[in-house]
Parts: sequence; structure tokens; C-alpha cells
Amino acid sequence: MTRSLPDTQRLPRALYRAAQVRALDQAAIEQAGITAEQLMERAGAAAFSVLRARWPQAGAIVVLAGAGNNGGDGYVLARLAHQHRLGVRLLTLGEHDQLSGPALAAARAYRDAGGSIEPFTRLPPDAELIVDAMLGTGLERPLTGLWADAVAQCNAARSPVFALDLPSGLHADSGRVLGIAVEAAVTISFIGLKPGLFTGRGPDYCGEVCFDALRVPALIYASEIPAARRIDWRQQQRLLPRRRRSAHKGDLGFLLVVGGAAGMSGAPRLAGEAALRVGAGRVAIATHPAHAAVLNLGRPELMVHGVAETDALGTRPETTLESGLERVSELALENALARASVVALGPGLGQKTWGQALYQRVLAAAMPLVLDADGLNLLAQAPQRRDDWVLTPHPGEAARLLGCSVAEVEADRLEAVRQLQERYGGVAVLKGAGSLIQGPGPRPRALCSEGNPGMASAGMGDVLTGIIAALLGQGLEPVLAAEVGVCLHAAAGDRAARRGERGLIASDLIAALQPLLGLAERRSCVPRDDDA
Repeated sequence: MTRSLPDTQRLPRALYRAAQVRALDQAAIEQAGITAEQLMERAGAAAFSVLRARWPQAGAIVVLAGAGNNGGDGYVLARLAHQHRLGVRLLTLGEHDQLSGPALAAARAYRDAGGSIEPFTRLPPDAELIVDAMLGTGLERPLTGLWADAVAQCNAARSPVFALDLPSGLHADSGRVLGIAVEAAVTISFIGLKPGLFTGRGPDYCGEVCFDALRVPALIYASEIPAARRIDWRQQQRLLPRRRRSAHKGDLGFLLVVGGAAGMSGAPRLAGEAALRVGAGRVAIATHPAHAAVLNLGRPELMVHGVAETDALGTRPETTLESGLERVSELALENALARASVVALGPGLGQKTWGQALYQRVLAAAMPLVLDADGLNLLAQAPQRRDDWVLTPHPGEAARLLGCSVAEVEADRLEAVRQLQERYGGVAVLKGAGSLIQGPGPRPRALCSEGNPGMASAGMGDVLTGIIAALLGQGLEPVLAAEVGVCLHAAAGDRAARRGERGLIASDLIAALQPLLGLAERRSCVPRDDDA
């Protein structure tokens, strides 16, 4: 009989670094009177419960056990499997003659129950399920030797892998791969969820994530401030501002998108159309005159202003018919800047003279901004700090802004987004798998755990820029606009990917925005306690 997964599927919001989880573990022992042996028994029992629910037919289980507490969890699981008359083999890695504490007690209990222990040489070919209890969260250097060989064999096997606490080889805090890592089908995390499960390469290796707090009292968690908060659209949609029945377009923001160098008209068009779908009252685009006349043919609701290079530079050519037309477009740009409530600067902007001139012109206007793409690259060339902007770099742009390598950004994404906000002010959004949002002040950084690899295609960032800018224009504070916008963007990507991730394009996300917002509005019509 197939059983549903237990309540470990209901994941908490708080994310903790590995050192914090170890501190919580120790606090549970010292302050709550839970012994280390009890925590290990609970971890093994929780893992076995998930195993039975997820693989009810598995009868040939191989447990790879390291010599630490993660291995001890594996011994408990193996004992329970043996007691339930499942076929189980436990293969050891590391110096098991030096086992101590609760791990040694778990190993003895497994052996006393009749379980056998063998050193690992290779995985048996008849394994129906592999349990990774090798290393857990303590790893800081790349795997080598027998450890790397064991991970490689796990990944080459046809059997699914169930990881305890964290796939071996994955860094708990950053989600980077330390040489090689186990590709798990399911991972169960204990006491505190780790950021590396959801960001960096973590989603590639963790599979389905489950959680069990091991009955650690809630009071214990007060001793640690989470490293990040996990957010998603279901939670964030409640923060959308409600529209008054008497609202008009002037109440809902005037967004000016600035970008689109010659040959790059698609980027501002995507940003502008996404902003309209998220509810911006008016959207104008200031773009290169080479394509200004045709940019809105497929979306007439967009206002378009062609800006020649002389206009962007603010020069005054001699009075001719041509210069008169340039003067008209310059006035249109100035009028748009004067009327706009927020500017999205950077989509398709380029870094040549035209793009540099518009960049300087908009920054001089001192308006609330969402800065993306080449706007970020130009910022990296001449850094400055402002409190009224949202920066949305991908790892490559973040590396240029921080003066480091992409590898260094990805090595600790949580630290990278903190440094971005500290150096440049405002709100920083570090895009990628498990996008991170860092605002000013003590508010913990946020991590969006939604989205999919189909979103790795051109134009997705332009759509996000338009979404965040539209939310800013509708009155959300910058950090909330960034958090809600990132989650809405990810949820739209997931909705659009129902027909398949491969071949997903940015326009598909735009089509998914209004249905998601419509559902959110209908949910908001249900009376809440604070409506009484």
C-alpha cells in the first residue's frame, strides 16, 4: 500500500547556516535536556518514516555510513529497517574503529539487533535504494579518494539515493559542490533547514526536501537569528496592495523603462509589458529612435519615446528640421522623467555612448530606480551608493559590482548579496537558483525557493525588472517590492512550465502573470480577522 509522505513536507521558513544548526543541537542538549542519543534516534526514525512513505516497496537497502553523527543517523535507520525485516546492508567509510559517543552507541545497537557491518569497496548492483549517511553538514573541502569514489558510484547507480541531512559533497551554507556531490532523489534535513538546500547548486542535488525538527522546543530557536528566510508566492501574495474600487491609472504608478540600444528593442519591451500585466497604471519606454516607431506595434498600451544620442547628451545642435525633431524627442524624455514615479534602467541599454548618456541622465534625475543589465555594468565602472534603488544582478554582474570572480560570488551567495547591499545601498537581488533579496537594516535576507531551470533563457531578467518596478510604482516599499516581485516571477515561471521547462521563453511568463494575480485577488476577497 502506498503511503503519503509525513508532515516533514511542511517546510519551515527559517534557514540556518551549518554552524547555527550545530549550536541549536547543542542548546537542545544543554537547555532542553534532550540527550545526543535521543536526537540521533529521532533523526534515524524520522528518516526511516520518510523512506517507508517514499519507497514502500524497497526491500534491498544499502546504507553508506560515515564515522560521524551523520553515520550514526544511518545506523539508526539501518537498525529500524532490519527490525522491519527489510534487506539492509551497511557499508562504512572513514575510521569506524574511532567511533565515539552517540554514533558508537547507534552502531552497537544496530549490531546487537543482528545487523552486519562491512567496509565500503563498491555498491552492490542489486540495491533498490541507497541511503547517504556519509558526511552531512560538516564538509569544507573537496572530496577525494574513497569518498569521491563512493559518491561517483551513487550517482552512476540506477537506484535512487536518499540523503540524510544534506547530500554528501554539497556545502550546507552556499550550495556549492565540493568536487563531487551525491545527486539525491530525496533529502531530509534535521533541526534547521540549511540555505545550501535551496540556492547555488543545491536544487540540482537535493531532490525533494523534507524536514524534521526532532521535537526540539520552539524556545531553543530564539537563540539563533536565521541566516535567511525562505519565501514563496503563496506567502508573498498577501502583501500585494489592495486596489480601491475608485482607483484610476494615476494611482497605480507611471513607470518609465529606459533602454533598448539599436538592435536591442526586445528587452525594454519585455520589461514594459510585464509591468503592465502586474498592474502599472502607465508605462512609457525611452529607447533608441532606430526602433521606436515599431516597438509597441504588438502592444499599443506602451508609450514609446525615441531618444537620439544628441538628446541623451543634452547637446543643442543648430536649428534645422532634423535638430527640431531631436528637440521634440528630448522634451518628450524630459516630460516622461518629470511624470514618472519610478524608472527601470538598463534593459538592452548597452554600454556605448548612447547607453552611457541615458544612464547618467536618469541617475541625475534622482528618482526611485530598478537597475538591471547594462545599468549594473555601468554602475560597476563608477560605483555609487543610493537608498532608493533596487539592484537585480545575476552572478556575473554581481562579480563585476564586487570586483571578484563569479566563483567567489557562488561560493557564498548569502555573503555576496549582503556585500552588494552594504556597498551600494538600497535593495540587492542576487538572481539565480534560490534568488536572494537583501534589504537595509536588521531584516533577514530572503531566499525564494520557487522557479525552475526552464527560466534560464534570455529576457527573464527583463521581465523581473518590469515586475519589481511596477510593484514599486503601486506603493510597495523597495524591499517588499523586490521580495514579492521575485516570488511572482518565479511562480509565473513554474506556471508557464506546466507544459514543459525546455523551450520556455520570457513571454510565456508574462502570459502567466495575470492569472496568478487574479487568483491572489480572489483569495484576498475572503474576509480576514483584521477585516472585522
